[in-house]
Amino acid sequence: MREFGYQRASDVPGAVALLGAEPEARYLGGGTNLVDLMKAGVERPGLLIDIRELPLDRIETTEDGGLRIGATVTNSDLAAHPEVRRRYPALAQAVLAGASGQLRNMATVGGNLLQRTRCGYFTDMSKPCNKRVPGSGCPAIAGEHHNHAILGASGHCVAVHPSDMAVALAAFDAVVTYETADGAGELPLAEFYLPVGDTPHLETALPPGALITGLTLPPAPAAAMSRYRKVRERASYAFALGSVAAALDVHDGVVRDVRLAFGAVASRPWRAREAERMLTGGPASAEAFAAAADAELTAAEALPGNAYKVTLIRNLAVAVLSELADLPDTTEGTPR
Repeated sequence: MREFGYQRASDVPGAVALLGAEPEARYLGGGTNLVDLMKAGVERPGLLIDIRELPLDRIETTEDGGLRIGATVTNSDLAAHPEVRRRYPALAQAVLAGASGQLRNMATVGGNLLQRTRCGYFTDMSKPCNKRVPGSGCPAIAGEHHNHAILGASGHCVAVHPSDMAVALAAFDAVVTYETADGAGELPLAEFYLPVGDTPHLETALPPGALITGLTLPPAPAAAMSRYRKVRERASYAFALGSVAAALDVHDGVVRDVRLAFGAVASRPWRAREAERMLTGGPASAEAFAAAADAELTAAEALPGNAYKVTLIRNLAVAVLSELADLPDTTEGTPR
């Protein structure tokens, strides 16, 4: 590991100033992803700026009935917070589905948003990777890609975003707040992650030197009836093969509001806008859920080793929506 400096920030402007003075610096929250990447040689910061003691560790109710979550709130505290569990249960479930208890005790909300792909080629310094070295190639396309993207990928990168938390945040229209030397700003999560295109090394729309200070969840009555379900290769700590965050408001058998997002299928959390459009105002039936999921997945471009994800996500979406609508789960054996 390269030698690096360490400095603890005492306030937000001071943290931003420290990064501005050292272009090779990185903010350090829980370090659960950054330190691993430093050990692998993927990240080589000259300075770590410890932000854990900044006053960004609170969860507060907003005036309009939403929630404001500080960037240094730990994943464990986020999942355990009573207002998160009551108003946005899928978010608590998503956080608890990610990592291990020990990691959740260290990992922070801001760091979770910025965690990088777990693609094996990205973390293997002996292999080319367009995320790590732009223009070097993407060996996953012809190589090992069973857990890679089926939506929104490109010929330059097929890696997926690993966060469970971000999938639920995408379903609930979260807004990321940040601070720069020029002042405060915000980004809807829908705009926070950049499309892969031909620049997969550019992952977020954060301005240079920006420090994430937190995120805001707008009020969403449907979110109180929400679920997060994750499929993985083992029951213990493992990244998703596919996941679904869903919220559903049904009245007299008609869908009044629906939120749907997919995880582990793209380089960013995938908000299923077409499926939502089809379902809103229509019947809350397993047939309607299946038709909407199929319509969303018409954009899928699977590789030979990950085509199973199309069926997996389709059936998972139907199962979660059916559960929320109190319908029997009929996905077993359903043909694609």
